[in-house]
Amino acid sequence: MTGAAVVVPAHPHRIADLWFAHNEVLAMLGATDRIAVTVDRPMNQPWLFRLNPQLSRARQVMPGSASAEGLLADGVDLVFVSGGLTQADPLRVAGLPVLDMTFQDVGGLLRSVALTADVLNDPVARGRASSYTAELEEEISYFRKKLIAVDESRKPRVLHVMSLSPLLVDGAGTIIDQWIRYAGGRNAAGGVSGVKKPVTMEQIQVWDPDIIIVQGGLAVPERGNAPAGWDELRAVKQGRVFANPVGVFPWDRYGSEFLLQLRWVGALLHPDIFGDYDLKSGMKVFYRTYFDHEVSDDEIGRMLAGQSPRQK
Repeated sequence: MTGAAVVVPAHPHRIADLWFAHNEVLAMLGATDRIAVTVDRPMNQPWLFRLNPQLSRARQVMPGSASAEGLLADGVDLVFVSGGLTQADPLRVAGLPVLDMTFQDVGGLLRSVALTADVLNDPVARGRASSYTAELEEEISYFRKKLIAVDESRKPRVLHVMSLSPLLVDGAGTIIDQWIRYAGGRNAAGGVSGVKKPVTMEQIQVWDPDIIIVQGGLAVPERGNAPAGWDELRAVKQGRVFANPVGVFPWDRYGSEFLLQLRWVGALLHPDIFGDYDLKSGMKVFYRTYFDHEVSDDEIGRMLAGQSPRQK
């Protein structure tokens, strides 16, 4: 993804995936059984492990802690990293092929999926990558056509809250900003650049968004038991604060479930345009197609509520 030439094995079989988001890409492409080392953990990404139980066999490491010696001892023949989380140079010096999969937008997501499929050198991976790319591009085109006549003033101002304590929001130049805009909204934090940016409640009160989406897995604050000033926000008073669904990876962040996120947010922002879409049926098809998993009605309900899987 950085443009640097990297020599990789023709058929990598023992992969160290040191970026949280990219583990989902490998799972989607049918390569979970090739992951020998991962930074993901069941407590942090429970749906990833529920749909891909074979990932439990991989050695779990902390972000940034994987050493070249340890990876070589694991027999790793390919390493995926995110430049901001892993010091890749020592791994390369030790002779390990390292690919930086970092991306910031939908174009980067699709390049990551395509490059990963090529490196896996597997017909299943290539087939899924091609199908996913076509489906997502078609969906984005569909949304653009449906929203072309919607005036900018009719597009709700949406604030995506990544953390409540401390208060962190996602601004412009992010994949979060893209799904807000693609779904027919305006990013209330559009004047801020980047992800996980600290803000004050006073600033949020100035923005006074129409809709607040709280990252999946976080509890939506109840009135009277929230940060000072929260209850005075327009979205809170009007009951328009929503917990984001979660899945194999948080839908609202850097993963392939961007496709489902777009459909969910579209119906939320413009029910008159996208409200007739059957998201639950779409989820069944998505997880069957890309993760070989038949999601139950209970699993769908828990994902949409931002909850972890029910304990077996």
